[in-house]
Amino acid sequence: MQLNKDQILTENKKVEQHHTDQFNFLSGQLDKQDKDVHTILRKLANFQVAIPSWALGAGGTRFGRFGFFGEPASLEQKIEDVGVLHALTKTAGAISLHIPWDIPQDYNAIKELANANDLVFDAVNSNTFQDQKNTKESYRFGSLSNLNASVREQAVQHNIDVIKIGEKLGSKSLTVWLADGANFAGQRNFQSALTHTENSLKSIYSALPEDWKIFIEYKPYEPNFYSTVIQDWGTSFMLANACGEKAYTLVDLGHHLPNTNIEQIVSTLMLKGKLGGFHFNDSKYGDDDSTVGSVKPYALFLIFNELVYGMENNPQNPDLAWMIDASHNIKDPLEDLLQSLEAIQEAYAKALLVDQEELQAAQSRNDVTLCQEILQNAYRTDVRPLVAQARALSGGAIDPLKSYRSLRIREGLIKERGMNSVATGL
Repeated sequence: MQLNKDQILTENKKVEQHHTDQFNFLSGQLDKQDKDVHTILRKLANFQVAIPSWALGAGGTRFGRFGFFGEPASLEQKIEDVGVLHALTKTAGAISLHIPWDIPQDYNAIKELANANDLVFDAVNSNTFQDQKNTKESYRFGSLSNLNASVREQAVQHNIDVIKIGEKLGSKSLTVWLADGANFAGQRNFQSALTHTENSLKSIYSALPEDWKIFIEYKPYEPNFYSTVIQDWGTSFMLANACGEKAYTLVDLGHHLPNTNIEQIVSTLMLKGKLGGFHFNDSKYGDDDSTVGSVKPYALFLIFNELVYGMENNPQNPDLAWMIDASHNIKDPLEDLLQSLEAIQEAYAKALLVDQEELQAAQSRNDVTLCQEILQNAYRTDVRPLVAQARALSGGAIDPLKSYRSLRIREGLIKERGMNSVATGL
């Protein structure tokens, strides 16, 4: 399935007048506040978020999985699904692949399909947290941190193989997330596990092409509940520094203990030039991987406030890689991703409304009340007309979710793929 411009234009005409009225009103209000609406629209239009291949099908838990009809059963179908998302939103212009599930059979054909859907390939993701068919060694007791050198070598080689796959597709980065850890006190020696991990990451780093980056992800718990080798941003930061200048920390919103000040972590990493990537999701208790902005929208805004400040004031930090990392088994996956993309754009737009100079002036006077008012005034602004206008100017849908349903896209996917297709990757 591939949407064309005429379909989207037809959908936009249904809501065009209402949208125009809302946008003109908001634009007038922002003009009175000396906000540069055109610059904000340009930044929103340029903001692209990668879609992970594993989020296109219904996810699951260790208790069960409830499939969703018309899931993409091949890499080609996954690319087509992301193409639909990008056609509707014009902000999902990249796909992130998970190896070994997304290995192309015909690289040229896959690149042509991605190009036809106006997509590029974002970071490639390795997997050493599950045993795969025909592998000699098991990751039951860890991969890059394993006591057994043969297991570590297998895990390192897998990551190198993933890099080679990414090179053929035009990707420029590798994301490494480890499930390595321990379930019981005394099971592992913390120092040896960390040392083995560092040495393994250095071996992977040495295989990086000159223009590539490696993103080191962290997570405090799960699947191991006593300890995780790379359990927090500090450990990731330390390992990135040990590897070299092409290694960075990756922040996943769900990979934090409750009430962690993520915006402070983001700010610190950007100051040090070591924030490389960002995974969007939301959670209530732990790594719930819920729809972005569905639980903690103000926290997301505060994080974006620090990201916007860092992008303007920390030239030592590279351009960031943005990706959604959410998966569950209740909603239509494509509808969930549309909602997440909308929430991300809204938080970004609100952060762009913050007058950073006014905020710094208030901070310099220790005017705590005014600091809060500046942030909350931006947050309380209904920026949906701005986001919709940025989409429309780029050729996307004014209301992507409404258009998705009106065009009966899920029904079309079911007709093409059947009721029993199952996405790979989870």
